[in-house]
Amino acid sequence: MSTLRDLVEEHTGLGSADIDHLHRLAGDWQLLSDLSFADLLLWVPVRAPDGQPRAFLCVAQVRPTTAPTAYQDDQVGKIVGGPEVAHLDIAYTQGRIWREGDPVWYGDTPARHEAIPVRLRDVSAEEEGFSEVIAVIGRDTNLSTARTPSQLELNYLTTADDLAQMVSDGTFPPPRHPGETTSAPRVGDGLIRLDASGKVTYASPNAQSAYRRLGFNAHLVGEELSALSSRLAADPLEGNDASERMLSALRGESPPRQEVQARGATVLMRALPLLPAGVPIGALVLVRDVTEVRRRDRALMTKDATIREIHHRVKNNLQTVAALLRLQARRVDNQEARNALEESVRRVASIALVHETLSMSSDEAVEFDGIVDRVATAATEVATTEVSVKMRREGSFGVLPAEIATSLVMVLNELLINAVEHGFGEGGVPPETVAEVVVTAHRFRKQLHVTVADNGRGLPEGFAADAKGTLGLQIVRALATGELRGSIELRNRAEGGTEAVLVVPLGKR
Repeated sequence: MSTLRDLVEEHTGLGSADIDHLHRLAGDWQLLSDLSFADLLLWVPVRAPDGQPRAFLCVAQVRPTTAPTAYQDDQVGKIVGGPEVAHLDIAYTQGRIWREGDPVWYGDTPARHEAIPVRLRDVSAEEEGFSEVIAVIGRDTNLSTARTPSQLELNYLTTADDLAQMVSDGTFPPPRHPGETTSAPRVGDGLIRLDASGKVTYASPNAQSAYRRLGFNAHLVGEELSALSSRLAADPLEGNDASERMLSALRGESPPRQEVQARGATVLMRALPLLPAGVPIGALVLVRDVTEVRRRDRALMTKDATIREIHHRVKNNLQTVAALLRLQARRVDNQEARNALEESVRRVASIALVHETLSMSSDEAVEFDGIVDRVATAATEVATTEVSVKMRREGSFGVLPAEIATSLVMVLNELLINAVEHGFGEGGVPPETVAEVVVTAHRFRKQLHVTVADNGRGLPEGFAADAKGTLGLQIVRALATGELRGSIELRNRAEGGTEAVLVVPLGKR
């Protein structure tokens, strides 16, 4: 199914500012749907042939969580014209909320139609006394469960009508604050309505319970909510901040969300101004008890910190092992034994690099490019060759999970050391040739393709890829085909030198 932007750009001439406003509306209109106990459908007029009535295209839809839906089927992408959208046409052309008409039937479901014009607030247009309608919201209520509304439902519907008028005025939804990606808390979490003076005129049972968690056991109705919230907060600065945000909503502003903590409980609050026809009549405060959510967040943070500390200690232990091996190598007179110990030092150090990166990461994944660059630099510094070798990386490895990174860094360490020592040993390249090793990486179809290529002497005659070979090559083959579940191929390059081609699957392991 096409997105809202795709549908609007394909079928209408609306500009980017208009489309952005429709996106903000679709991101915040669950509130209006829940308060209305109704489905909301966002309709935009589409181009019709000459002489034909205006048609409308549905570009977004939301169902209420507080009532049964009027539509079992998805309506997005549907184009409707004729008498079926007469109410949308009236709201669009006349720029007013349409509430007339008899109930209609959708299959076996009776529903009530309403239409709300959508405007984008334009200061220059307001000075001239008008603002263009860019879309229409169809508010369709399922009447199959109609009954006498309770006090909660009456307050919901009254607030919904105020917000609908603000949609028509272009003052809803409010601008999105940086870092806020959702409209939580929602209606069912807890709703408080304030009058123009800031006193509570209605509080839903869930809102009452949220404030009881903060330590207020009396009824909220009649209380000045900003002063009460400031008084209850454990942190005076936090309380003053919450109070000021409620007062700013009463002034017609749209403050960001705020959390208030008291008596071990945490309540998330969101204040919205009520400005039907541009007149501030109060504010809507949505509250949600997030105590358990924050407790789990703290537990996860503690767990993440513990995991990072473990990686840090593993890194320290590996570095200690490497240091001990290095000391032992210095005390060994046999050159072959010394070389074996120094190779072990490099292998342990390369694994320590991965754990060092994981100790600074918030999850079990690493940005691998930096690790490869450090391993490549180390390979040129410790290689037993008199030739100066240039290392270069092309492409990006990206972020890799720890289970892949640990094995891959060992494979690359062996391949780079082999490329430097065996490719550019004595007689490896002519004097005028710049010795170079290039590491290339790219992702293709959930696979990581890595090539380590040099312009050295190439593979020796009679080299067999499946032969037992050196310990380094045995490690490479074992890790590539075992731990990494991939493949490794060593071959001569047509332009001279050697290349190792490694393919690692990145799917779920």
